[in-house]
Amino acid sequence: MTERTVIVSSGAPAAIGPYSQAIRAGGLVFVSGQIPLDPVTGQVVEGGIAVQTARVLDSLRAILEASGSGLERVVKTTVFLVDLGNFTEVNGVYARFFPEAPPARATVQVAALPRGVGIEIEAVALA
Repeated sequence: MTERTVIVSSGAPAAIGPYSQAIRAGGLVFVSGQIPLDPVTGQVVEGGIAVQTARVLDSLRAILEASGSGLERVVKTTVFLVDLGNFTEVNGVYARFFPEAPPARATVQVAALPRGVGIEIEAVALA
């Protein structure tokens, strides 16, 4: 059976439910959906969708680095948006974090997200 390692990073908010920030298994890192919470206070960051998107991607980066991986090793993301009208603004921020060979991605609109935030992103990366 493949080893399964729980990944924890202080550079990202602690899990707010019964899940891990990420799991490393079988040469991959599976990062749970991240919402725009300040990792120190646990509060939703102030600002619009661009600020929220950057905070989420900063959290993803911190978790991946704690696992020994990084954003450049991400192979797939799923972006959950409350309002697809924010798609262009989110893409602008997202492109700064994945400037070359961006990962495969799905983007879906959802009715609501935890804590009333506008975005959540999950990722799968090479370990």
